[in-house]
Amino acid sequence: MNSALPASARMTISDQLARHARSVPDAVALRMDGAERTYRRLDARVDRLASAFRARGVDEGDRVMVMTFNSLEMVETFFACARLGAICVPINFRLHAHEVAYQLSDSGAVLAVVDAALTETFARAWKDAPTVRHCLVLGADDEPIADMDRMDRYEDALRDAPESLPEVAVDLFAPAFIMYTSGTTGRPKGAVLTHYNLLIQTMSRFAHFAPPVDCRVWLINTPLFHIGGLAALLSSILVGGRTVIAKSGRFDPAETVDLLERERVGYCFLVPAQWQAVCDVPDVKDRDWSALRIISWGAAPATKDLLHTMLETFPGAKLLSVFGQTESSAVATVLLGEDALRKIGSVGTPLLNVEVRIVDEHMNDVPQGEVGEIVYRGPSIMTGYWNKPAETAAAFAGGWFHSGDLVRQDEDGYIYVVDRLKDMIISGGENIYSAEVEEALAAHPKVAEVAVVGMPDERWGETPLAVVVPASESDSPTLDELDQWCRSRLAAYKVPRRLAVVSELPRNASGKVRKHELRERAPSLAPKPERSG
Repeated sequence: MNSALPASARMTISDQLARHARSVPDAVALRMDGAERTYRRLDARVDRLASAFRARGVDEGDRVMVMTFNSLEMVETFFACARLGAICVPINFRLHAHEVAYQLSDSGAVLAVVDAALTETFARAWKDAPTVRHCLVLGADDEPIADMDRMDRYEDALRDAPESLPEVAVDLFAPAFIMYTSGTTGRPKGAVLTHYNLLIQTMSRFAHFAPPVDCRVWLINTPLFHIGGLAALLSSILVGGRTVIAKSGRFDPAETVDLLERERVGYCFLVPAQWQAVCDVPDVKDRDWSALRIISWGAAPATKDLLHTMLETFPGAKLLSVFGQTESSAVATVLLGEDALRKIGSVGTPLLNVEVRIVDEHMNDVPQGEVGEIVYRGPSIMTGYWNKPAETAAAFAGGWFHSGDLVRQDEDGYIYVVDRLKDMIISGGENIYSAEVEEALAAHPKVAEVAVVGMPDERWGETPLAVVVPASESDSPTLDELDQWCRSRLAAYKVPRRLAVVSELPRNASGKVRKHELRERAPSLAPKPERSG
């Protein structure tokens, strides 16, 4: 791929790694669960992995899927793709095989890197994804490989690959990642993020976060397949910092406190419920927090009481709230520490290099204080949705990216989220799109009609409520029946935790379900959880 920029002016995410491998080779780039990679070793392994990809037919512009738990090898896969000019496709390891198959087929991935514990799910998906020619299995060093013709152990592939890789002049404006995000149609869409998108995003973040020298150690406690985890990783690599990666799985506040102190972390992002749990650890105020510079949160609002507690617990750190989405390369607006209490409930003001408008359905700016959709433009906004020209055109109607979020703006320019056009539910930091869940539920033989909305939940922030009109008044579906049905079709975190059976769904004059009414009625429709977990 030819670039309009000369080679001397290009700096992809792979180039960022390589320059630190030359300037600070022995500095630790990654650390996780007792293992680490210096910049020199990480760069060398990325070279070998890129060579292994090339030997298996991966070329510039090809897509490589990675489905693993958080790991050092997942990071190596990110950078090996970037070094080759291939496009990395991270996939949520919690997805059902049908969902994985769709993303594999939609992206046209030619190679996959999969954790050994996930090979059963991947194998079922692979049957419906013929473009995938080969798979590298991570963590299967002592286990047999089922399909030796098309599968290799990850470490074997690295060991057998050439140490050096011919340089590839990767275009700064070429796609680096396809990050899948669901939409109102119920089908995930692949947001295409370029090297340039991600470079501008990371540089813009530092304009708000802190001088880079003050924040050299970043803790990633979110999944690396999420845009938030990827953005934090690239921010740390940009400044030659150390990225500490937490294991995937159940969040443990006591372990997180130990990790923050032991690694002398400077930056950490958690959702508010996690920060509350951290602040509740009995001896947390007795720890040494002199290195902690930034405590960040997002995905849900934080209460005044929690913010006061965070400031008391970590007195030397700045508060920072972030808001955005995959299509904006992560962050679109920020709320700085000094405003966190003064503007409680706000998501702040636009990130550097992001311009926003709040508009009506005709792209007219709404008066200050009135509700409208927030639209964005800037160099960190995605280039479009992979292989979806109609959806891309709709998303960029009028020359601005339509976020789907309904907001209002106060007299000082601070933005407050009011609702979501796309009816997205945020549960425990995970995005759940109601249309996708409705599509699965509607196929159940006992369901005539269904609407899915979010309802408040003390533990998860929100939880999915399924409001069902039964096919037969005498044989209504139970929550357990719908649970089993959904778990064979959806990731577990998307499965409704509450059920309400009604005689009809409220609709407006045009026949659309009035979901705002269902959300308002949710506590009375389903006053108590009908199952645990």
